[in-house]
Amino acid sequence: MSTSRPTIRDVARLAGVSHQTVSRVINGSEDVFPETRATVEAAIAEMGYRPNAIARSMARGQTHTLACISPNLTDYTFASVIEGAEVEARQHDYFILSSSASDPEAFRALVDELVGHRRVDGLIVINPYSDERFEYIPKDFPLVFVGASAHEKNVCSVSLDDEKVAYEATQHLITLGHTKIALVTGPMEEDCSRDRTDGYRRALQEAGIAFEESMVIEGDWSATSGQSALLSLIEQGRVPSAVFAQNDRMAMGVLRAARDANIKVPSQLAVIGVDDMPLSSYFDPPLTTMQQDMPRIGQEATRMLLEIIKKKNPTVHDMKLSAQLIVRRSTSEKGGD
Repeated sequence: MSTSRPTIRDVARLAGVSHQTVSRVINGSEDVFPETRATVEAAIAEMGYRPNAIARSMARGQTHTLACISPNLTDYTFASVIEGAEVEARQHDYFILSSSASDPEAFRALVDELVGHRRVDGLIVINPYSDERFEYIPKDFPLVFVGASAHEKNVCSVSLDDEKVAYEATQHLITLGHTKIALVTGPMEEDCSRDRTDGYRRALQEAGIAFEESMVIEGDWSATSGQSALLSLIEQGRVPSAVFAQNDRMAMGVLRAARDANIKVPSQLAVIGVDDMPLSSYFDPPLTTMQQDMPRIGQEATRMLLEIIKKKNPTVHDMKLSAQLIVRRSTSEKGGD
Protein backbone atom coordinates (compact mmCIF):
# COMPACT_ATOMS: atom_id res chain seq x y z
CA MET A 1 0.00 0.00 0.00
CA SER A 2 1.46 3.37 -1.00
CA THR A 3 2.24 5.81 1.81
CA SER A 4 2.87 8.77 -0.50
CA ARG A 5 0.64 11.81 -0.21
CA PRO A 6 -2.26 11.92 -2.69
CA THR A 7 -1.86 14.35 -5.58
CA ILE A 8 -4.32 16.52 -7.44
CA ARG A 9 -4.31 13.95 -10.27
CA ASP A 10 -5.22 11.16 -7.82
CA VAL A 11 -8.22 13.24 -6.72
CA ALA A 12 -9.15 13.86 -10.35
CA ARG A 13 -9.14 10.11 -11.15
CA LEU A 14 -11.30 9.28 -8.15
CA ALA A 15 -13.78 12.04 -8.97
CA GLY A 16 -13.77 11.25 -12.69
CA VAL A 17 -12.84 14.80 -13.73
CA SER A 18 -9.79 16.59 -15.09
CA HIS A 19 -7.06 17.87 -12.76
CA GLN A 20 -7.88 21.39 -14.04
CA THR A 21 -11.41 21.01 -12.64
CA VAL A 22 -10.01 19.91 -9.28
CA SER A 23 -7.76 22.96 -9.31
CA ARG A 24 -10.73 25.26 -9.96
CA VAL A 25 -12.61 23.73 -7.03
CA ILE A 26 -9.62 24.14 -4.71
CA ASN A 27 -9.16 27.78 -5.73
CA GLY A 28 -12.82 28.64 -5.25
CA SER A 29 -13.64 29.26 -8.88
CA GLU A 30 -17.34 29.75 -9.62
CA ASP A 31 -16.89 28.17 -13.05
CA VAL A 32 -17.78 24.68 -11.76
CA PHE A 33 -21.18 22.96 -11.67
CA PRO A 34 -22.46 22.43 -8.09
CA GLU A 35 -22.75 18.65 -8.63
CA THR A 36 -19.17 18.48 -9.91
CA ARG A 37 -17.91 20.58 -7.01
CA ALA A 38 -19.61 18.23 -4.52
CA THR A 39 -18.06 15.16 -6.21
CA VAL A 40 -14.57 16.70 -6.13
CA GLU A 41 -14.91 17.81 -2.51
CA ALA A 42 -16.01 14.31 -1.54
CA ALA A 43 -12.97 12.83 -3.32
CA ILE A 44 -10.67 15.32 -1.53
CA ALA A 45 -12.14 14.34 1.83
CA GLU A 46 -11.93 10.60 1.10
CA MET A 47 -8.28 10.76 0.06
CA GLY A 48 -7.23 13.26 2.74
CA TYR A 49 -5.77 15.47 0.04
CA ARG A 50 -4.09 18.72 1.18
CA PRO A 51 -3.51 21.36 -1.51
CA ASN A 52 0.05 22.60 -2.01
CA ALA A 53 0.10 26.04 -0.38
CA ILE A 54 2.86 27.35 -2.64
CA ALA A 55 1.11 26.21 -5.78
CA ARG A 56 -2.15 27.80 -4.66
CA SER A 57 -0.39 31.04 -3.88
CA MET A 58 1.24 31.12 -7.31
CA ALA A 59 -2.11 30.48 -8.96
CA ARG A 60 -3.66 33.37 -7.06
CA GLY A 61 -0.73 35.70 -7.57
CA GLN A 62 0.05 35.71 -3.85
CA THR A 63 2.93 34.34 -1.80
CA HIS A 64 1.10 34.07 1.54
CA THR A 65 4.28 35.49 3.01
CA LEU A 66 4.71 38.74 4.92
CA ALA A 67 7.99 40.47 5.69
CA CYS A 68 8.82 42.04 9.04
CA ILE A 69 11.85 44.32 8.82
CA SER A 70 13.47 45.72 11.95
CA PRO A 71 16.69 47.63 12.67
CA ASN A 72 18.08 44.38 14.16
CA LEU A 73 16.94 40.94 15.25
CA THR A 74 18.72 40.85 18.62
CA ASP A 75 16.80 43.54 20.52
CA TYR A 76 14.33 41.95 22.93
CA THR A 77 11.49 44.32 22.04
CA PHE A 78 11.89 43.80 18.28
CA ALA A 79 12.13 40.01 18.69
CA SER A 80 8.98 39.98 20.82
CA VAL A 81 7.05 42.02 18.25
CA ILE A 82 8.14 39.62 15.49
CA GLU A 83 7.13 36.62 17.61
CA GLY A 84 3.64 38.05 18.01
CA ALA A 85 3.44 38.74 14.29
CA GLU A 86 4.42 35.15 13.48
CA VAL A 87 1.76 33.70 15.79
CA GLU A 88 -0.97 35.80 14.18
CA ALA A 89 0.25 35.12 10.64
CA ARG A 90 0.21 31.35 11.14
CA GLN A 91 -3.42 31.50 12.25
CA HIS A 92 -4.26 32.91 8.81
CA ASP A 93 -2.02 30.49 6.86
CA TYR A 94 0.64 33.13 6.26
CA PHE A 95 4.36 32.97 6.90
CA ILE A 96 6.54 35.75 8.32
CA LEU A 97 9.92 36.45 6.76
CA SER A 98 12.00 38.29 9.39
CA SER A 99 14.95 40.40 8.33
CA SER A 100 16.98 43.35 9.53
CA ALA A 101 18.62 46.34 7.93
CA SER A 102 21.15 48.31 9.93
CA ASP A 103 21.21 51.35 7.64
CA PRO A 104 18.96 53.03 5.05
CA GLU A 105 20.85 51.70 2.02
CA ALA A 106 20.67 48.10 3.26
CA PHE A 107 16.97 48.67 3.95
CA ARG A 108 16.44 50.04 0.44
CA ALA A 109 18.12 47.00 -1.16
CA LEU A 110 16.05 44.63 0.98
CA VAL A 111 12.76 46.35 0.10
CA ASP A 112 13.67 46.36 -3.60
CA GLU A 113 14.28 42.61 -3.44
CA LEU A 114 11.13 41.77 -1.48
CA VAL A 115 8.69 44.17 -3.10
CA GLY A 116 10.24 44.58 -6.54
CA HIS A 117 10.24 40.83 -7.11
CA ARG A 118 6.87 40.33 -5.33
CA ARG A 119 8.38 37.87 -2.87
CA VAL A 120 5.95 39.01 -0.15
CA ASP A 121 2.37 40.23 -0.01
CA GLY A 122 2.91 42.93 2.61
CA LEU A 123 5.44 44.66 4.86
CA ILE A 124 5.64 45.33 8.60
CA VAL A 125 8.37 47.87 9.30
CA ILE A 126 9.60 48.40 12.86
CA ASN A 127 10.87 51.88 13.84
CA PRO A 128 10.76 53.33 10.31
CA TYR A 129 11.76 56.81 11.48
CA SER A 130 14.87 55.83 13.44
CA ASP A 131 16.77 56.93 10.32
CA GLU A 132 15.85 57.66 6.69
CA ARG A 133 14.50 54.20 5.88
CA PHE A 134 10.89 55.41 5.62
CA GLU A 135 11.86 57.24 2.42
CA TYR A 136 12.42 53.92 0.63
CA ILE A 137 9.08 52.31 1.43
CA PRO A 138 6.64 52.05 -1.50
CA LYS A 139 3.43 53.78 -0.45
CA ASP A 140 1.27 51.77 -2.87
CA PHE A 141 2.21 48.43 -1.25
CA PRO A 142 0.40 46.84 1.75
CA LEU A 143 2.27 48.31 4.69
CA VAL A 144 2.04 48.75 8.48
CA PHE A 145 4.46 50.66 10.70
CA VAL A 146 5.30 49.41 14.20
CA GLY A 147 6.69 51.55 17.00
CA ALA A 148 5.87 54.87 15.36
CA SER A 149 2.87 56.84 14.22
CA ALA A 150 2.46 57.02 10.48
CA HIS A 151 3.55 60.44 9.25
CA GLU A 152 2.42 59.62 5.73
CA LYS A 153 -1.22 59.49 4.68
CA ASN A 154 -2.72 56.08 3.95
CA VAL A 155 -0.10 54.29 6.09
CA CYS A 156 -1.34 52.33 9.10
CA SER A 157 0.58 51.96 12.34
CA VAL A 158 0.60 50.14 15.69
CA SER A 159 2.58 51.42 18.64
CA LEU A 160 2.70 51.86 22.37
CA ASP A 161 0.90 54.98 23.60
CA ASP A 162 4.28 56.45 24.50
CA GLU A 163 3.05 59.82 25.73
CA LYS A 164 0.59 58.18 28.12
CA VAL A 165 3.12 55.60 29.29
CA ALA A 166 5.67 58.28 30.18
CA TYR A 167 3.02 60.39 31.86
CA GLU A 168 1.98 57.46 34.08
CA ALA A 169 5.59 56.53 34.89
CA THR A 170 6.45 60.10 35.91
CA GLN A 171 3.19 60.44 37.81
CA HIS A 172 4.08 57.33 39.82
CA LEU A 173 7.30 59.01 40.95
CA ILE A 174 5.48 62.24 41.75
CA THR A 175 2.90 60.43 43.91
CA LEU A 176 5.80 59.02 45.93
CA GLY A 177 6.90 62.56 46.76
CA HIS A 178 9.63 63.11 44.17
CA THR A 179 10.02 66.55 42.62
CA LYS A 180 13.58 66.34 41.30
CA ILE A 181 13.06 63.76 38.55
CA ALA A 182 15.65 63.20 35.84
CA LEU A 183 14.79 61.77 32.43
CA VAL A 184 17.00 59.50 30.32
CA THR A 185 15.62 59.45 26.76
CA GLY A 186 16.20 57.28 23.77
CA PRO A 187 17.54 58.88 20.55
CA MET A 188 15.46 62.01 20.06
CA GLU A 189 15.06 61.47 16.31
CA GLU A 190 12.71 58.61 17.17
CA ASP A 191 8.98 59.21 17.65
CA CYS A 192 8.74 57.22 20.86
CA SER A 193 11.53 59.19 22.55
CA ARG A 194 9.87 62.51 21.76
CA ASP A 195 6.43 61.25 22.80
CA ARG A 196 7.77 59.87 26.09
CA THR A 197 9.47 63.19 26.75
CA ASP A 198 6.16 64.97 26.15
CA GLY A 199 4.45 62.68 28.66
CA TYR A 200 7.14 63.38 31.24
CA ARG A 201 6.74 67.13 30.75
CA ARG A 202 2.95 66.93 31.00
CA ALA A 203 3.12 65.06 34.31
CA LEU A 204 5.54 67.63 35.74
CA GLN A 205 3.43 70.52 34.52
CA GLU A 206 0.21 69.16 36.02
CA ALA A 207 2.00 68.66 39.35
CA GLY A 208 3.36 72.22 39.31
CA ILE A 209 6.97 71.02 38.97
CA ALA A 210 9.23 73.10 36.74
CA PHE A 211 10.68 71.35 33.70
CA GLU A 212 14.49 71.60 33.69
CA GLU A 213 16.29 70.93 30.43
CA SER A 214 19.46 70.09 32.38
CA MET A 215 17.67 67.13 33.98
CA VAL A 216 17.06 65.51 30.60
CA ILE A 217 19.89 63.35 29.21
CA GLU A 218 19.72 61.74 25.77
CA GLY A 219 20.71 58.08 25.64
CA ASP A 220 20.72 55.43 22.91
CA TRP A 221 18.62 52.67 24.58
CA SER A 222 21.75 50.90 25.89
CA ALA A 223 22.59 50.21 29.53
CA THR A 224 25.86 52.05 29.02
CA SER A 225 24.04 55.26 28.07
CA GLY A 226 21.88 55.01 31.19
CA GLN A 227 24.96 54.59 33.32
CA SER A 228 26.64 57.56 31.65
CA ALA A 229 23.53 59.71 32.11
CA LEU A 230 23.44 59.37 35.90
CA LEU A 231 27.22 59.76 36.20
CA SER A 232 26.97 62.99 34.17
CA LEU A 233 24.30 64.36 36.51
CA ILE A 234 26.43 63.41 39.54
CA GLU A 235 29.49 65.15 38.08
CA GLN A 236 27.40 68.29 37.53
CA GLY A 237 26.22 68.18 41.13
CA ARG A 238 22.62 67.72 39.99
CA VAL A 239 21.80 64.40 41.67
CA PRO A 240 18.06 63.71 41.29
CA SER A 241 15.85 61.91 43.78
CA ALA A 242 14.33 59.83 40.98
CA VAL A 243 15.10 58.81 37.39
CA PHE A 244 12.68 57.86 34.65
CA ALA A 245 14.59 55.90 32.01
CA GLN A 246 12.69 55.43 28.76
CA ASN A 247 13.56 51.73 28.60
CA ASP A 248 14.66 49.01 31.02
CA ARG A 249 18.18 48.65 29.65
CA MET A 250 18.98 52.30 30.35
CA ALA A 251 17.34 51.89 33.76
CA MET A 252 19.70 49.00 34.41
CA GLY A 253 22.62 51.31 33.60
CA VAL A 254 21.24 53.90 36.04
CA LEU A 255 21.11 51.24 38.78
CA ARG A 256 24.72 50.30 38.06
CA ALA A 257 25.88 53.93 38.20
CA ALA A 258 24.02 54.43 41.48
CA ARG A 259 25.71 51.42 43.02
CA ASP A 260 29.14 52.58 41.83
CA ALA A 261 28.47 56.02 43.36
CA ASN A 262 27.22 54.51 46.64
CA ILE A 263 23.73 55.92 46.08
CA LYS A 264 21.14 53.67 47.67
CA VAL A 265 18.14 52.61 45.59
CA PRO A 266 15.37 53.27 46.43
CA SER A 267 16.05 55.21 49.67
CA GLN A 268 18.21 57.84 47.93
CA LEU A 269 17.20 57.34 44.31
CA ALA A 270 14.04 55.87 42.78
CA VAL A 271 14.31 54.35 39.29
CA ILE A 272 11.59 53.36 36.82
CA GLY A 273 11.89 52.01 33.27
CA VAL A 274 9.72 50.91 30.35
CA ASP A 275 9.28 47.44 28.77
CA ASP A 276 9.42 44.90 31.63
CA MET A 277 12.21 42.86 30.12
CA PRO A 278 12.35 39.24 31.37
CA LEU A 279 15.30 40.10 33.64
CA SER A 280 13.76 43.27 35.10
CA SER A 281 12.52 41.44 38.18
CA TYR A 282 16.06 40.11 38.75
CA PHE A 283 17.78 43.51 38.73
CA ASP A 284 19.26 44.66 42.06
CA PRO A 285 16.88 45.94 43.27
CA PRO A 286 14.04 44.55 41.10
CA LEU A 287 12.98 47.25 38.66
CA THR A 288 9.69 49.13 38.71
CA THR A 289 8.65 49.44 35.07
CA MET A 290 5.87 50.11 32.59
CA GLN A 291 5.06 46.71 31.07
CA GLN A 292 4.19 46.77 27.39
CA ASP A 293 2.67 43.79 25.57
CA MET A 294 5.07 43.58 22.63
CA PRO A 295 3.75 40.31 21.16
CA ARG A 296 0.31 41.92 20.99
CA ILE A 297 1.77 44.83 19.03
CA GLY A 298 3.03 42.30 16.46
CA GLN A 299 -0.32 40.53 16.40
CA GLU A 300 -2.28 43.74 15.87
CA ALA A 301 0.09 44.87 13.13
CA THR A 302 -0.37 41.55 11.32
CA ARG A 303 -4.16 41.70 11.62
CA MET A 304 -4.13 45.21 10.22
CA LEU A 305 -1.82 44.24 7.36
CA LEU A 306 -3.99 41.26 6.37
CA GLU A 307 -7.03 43.53 6.26
CA ILE A 308 -5.16 45.80 3.86
CA ILE A 309 -4.09 42.84 1.70
CA LYS A 310 -7.70 41.67 1.53
CA LYS A 311 -8.69 45.16 0.32
CA LYS A 312 -10.55 45.89 3.53
CA ASN A 313 -10.43 49.27 5.21
CA PRO A 314 -8.81 48.71 8.64
CA THR A 315 -11.12 49.61 11.52
CA VAL A 316 -8.22 51.48 13.16
CA HIS A 317 -5.45 53.21 11.20
CA ASP A 318 -3.25 54.43 14.06
CA MET A 319 -3.53 51.99 16.96
CA LYS A 320 -1.93 52.90 20.30
CA LEU A 321 -1.72 50.36 23.11
CA SER A 322 -1.46 51.01 26.84
CA ALA A 323 1.11 49.72 29.32
CA GLN A 324 0.73 48.44 32.88
CA LEU A 325 2.63 49.84 35.86
CA ILE A 326 4.58 47.05 37.58
CA VAL A 327 5.79 48.28 40.98
CA ARG A 328 8.91 46.64 42.38
CA ARG A 329 11.58 47.65 44.88
CA SER A 330 13.41 50.28 42.79
CA THR A 331 10.80 52.91 43.74
CA SER A 332 9.60 54.01 47.17
CA GLU A 333 8.64 57.16 48.99
CA LYS A 334 11.31 59.85 48.90
CA GLY A 335 13.62 59.40 51.85
CA GLY A 336 12.08 56.05 52.83
CA ASP A 337 14.06 52.86 53.47
